[in-house]
Amino acid sequence: MSITAEEKNRLIAEFATKEGDTGSPEVQVAILTSRIATLTEHFKIHKKDNHGRRGLLKMVALRRKLLDYLKGKDEGRYRDLIKRLGIRR
Repeated sequence: MSITAEEKNRLIAEFATKEGDTGSPEVQVAILTSRIATLTEHFKIHKKDNHGRRGLLKMVALRRKLLDYLKGKDEGRYRDLIKRLGIRR
């Protein structure tokens, strides 16, 4: 259900703002988006997994908070990120 280490490293390399960056909002949102997509596919099969659904909702809320933070700090970076990830809003 989680993402692989290779996938995580690929996301970090793609969305890092500088060398060695693993904690910027862009990287965190990219990793959360990947995990959310994986869980969404899981719930198409396992419709009654309510405990896992709670975790999904927490991830979506955390991603929203990170995106709101980024929008407040630098709207250009925010717009670029949602375009690159294909997130609506």
